[in-house]
Amino acid sequence: MRLVTTKSLKENDTLCRPVYHENGNVLIQADIPLSQRIINRLIKLGIGYVYINDEITSDIVVKNVVSEETRLEAIQTIKKEFAEISNHYVINKSINTIHLSKTFTKLVHKILADIKTADDVISILSDVFCYDSYIFTHSLNVTIYTIGLAKEMKFTEKQLFEIGLGAILHDVGKIMVPKDILEKNSRLTAEEFAIIKQHSRAGFDLLRNTPNISLITAHCAFQHHERLNGSGYPQGISGDQIHRYAKILAVADVFDACTSNRIYRKAMLPHEALEILYAGAGTLFDKEIVEMFSRTVAIYPTGLTVYLNDGRKGVVSKQNKFFSMRPIIRVFEHAGLRVEPYEIDLLKDRHIAIIECEARLGVEQ
Repeated sequence: MRLVTTKSLKENDTLCRPVYHENGNVLIQADIPLSQRIINRLIKLGIGYVYINDEITSDIVVKNVVSEETRLEAIQTIKKEFAEISNHYVINKSINTIHLSKTFTKLVHKILADIKTADDVISILSDVFCYDSYIFTHSLNVTIYTIGLAKEMKFTEKQLFEIGLGAILHDVGKIMVPKDILEKNSRLTAEEFAIIKQHSRAGFDLLRNTPNISLITAHCAFQHHERLNGSGYPQGISGDQIHRYAKILAVADVFDACTSNRIYRKAMLPHEALEILYAGAGTLFDKEIVEMFSRTVAIYPTGLTVYLNDGRKGVVSKQNKFFSMRPIIRVFEHAGLRVEPYEIDLLKDRHIAIIECEARLGVEQ
């Protein structure tokens, strides 16, 4: 499996995995030679990266953090429940939360069960799905990153559930934001941004009045845009005034926003998103949480083609857990010449470093 940008796909390339719509239907089959028409369709769908079959990487398999069944069920559940909340609010100017807690409790437990069995760093680039709305996939991705990080931070079962529920519902307040503002493809005005910022408090008010959802879980929605130096919203609180759950969500939220395709910009690769987190570590984000997060996610995803500082070129073949910035590389080219593939471990060869990624070059071109 090799990770490439959809813009770099060539005719007759074949996908390793099918592309799904959020309703579970297969949009593009795996192992079928791609035509230019299908490649154009992938690009139009907003899918930035895919895994293709490749001779050099034929034995490399990237495992899903959560199963395809769980991911599809999660997206459909989030979409259905958020729509019901929104419709009820429009009609009645109030929100019916009777089923909210029960439905999402079951879903979070299912996601937790999948993540607990995962023994590798987290990578979501291997999951190729097409969605009608960013908020649904973002809510799930933030939940996966959050639970994965909290697990490595040795959270108890109760804490994992609390923060998992808070993560999947952290943006529920956005259902109150007009769609034309939420999906605007140009710079927001000051007035529009002020409306967007109301989603944190709206989500908190909804969740704290929902039976069987704790106040701590509700605070995940309330505080995930707060920042250590007090520059966040809605309260502008700082430091220890921000709950630890919200500090974790802040990191997961920004990371997924950066690595997802948005209306106004293309997705970054994980190492680029991590640079943004590190730039804000200690001022915007908790430094220890950023450090732990960097060891939890795949900074250089398996299957990614990379360039090394000594002129070699290779593909990430394996991850070093807790040291994902130093993966194992399968080298296949040196100084522009093909060589018999062999592997080097960047954790052991400390003088070797990744300086560029082919997928990023493809985006820039």
